[in-house]
Amino acid sequence: MILECKDLTKTFVGKRAVSNVNLSMEKGRIYGLLGENGSGKTTWMKMTAGLTKPSSGEILYKDHPLCYRDKAEIAYMSTEPFYYDYMKVEDVGQYYQDFFKDFDREKFNGLVEKAGLENRMKVRNLSSGMGAKLKIVATMSRKAVLCLLDEPLNGIDYKAREEIISLILSEAGEDNTIVISTHLLEEVESFIDEAIFIKSGEVLKVADLERERVTSGRSLTDIYMDVM
Repeated sequence: MILECKDLTKTFVGKRAVSNVNLSMEKGRIYGLLGENGSGKTTWMKMTAGLTKPSSGEILYKDHPLCYRDKAEIAYMSTEPFYYDYMKVEDVGQYYQDFFKDFDREKFNGLVEKAGLENRMKVRNLSSGMGAKLKIVATMSRKAVLCLLDEPLNGIDYKAREEIISLILSEAGEDNTIVISTHLLEEVESFIDEAIFIKSGEVLKVADLERERVTSGRSLTDIYMDVM
């Protein structure tokens, strides 16, 4: 087990953003964290990344309580860029290299090329799709065991989504676990292994999609409509 949440709860000013979440995740799988905006997806990710502390409950990483040392193995991509718009693409690579010991610059350069970017491009001049690809490239260039991608497909066109999905899948493997939060069901149905349905901070269902297809024939959208 790579990650386990036990009765995980986060409260802000008396309101529960995440409520008694119990989850377990295995290495080598891709998980979809599915729910509308405000459902608690980002709060859960920030707690799992060690950026904010739970109000109660526990997060276990590799069978021990999550601690600051685990941040070295967990990559979190927020909805906002973790760099400045005056930078060039190559500066973003250096920025991440300065921050993260597991950052692989050679891998970064290869993914930059694969994404159709160029190192001399200025961040401020990138389209929304190219900017989204740059965030993925920088995040996936770490040798992280657990990758948390918060709404990587949001606000970009279909072609850019397909290219981002291709980048993510090219870096997925048996040695890492990827969690993607999204409300775009049709975009992720073909490649996620398990779907986690979350609403108002509560996990309503965890579904193994392959098992669902075999036993019930239901699509991800069918399950979503039933559960949510």
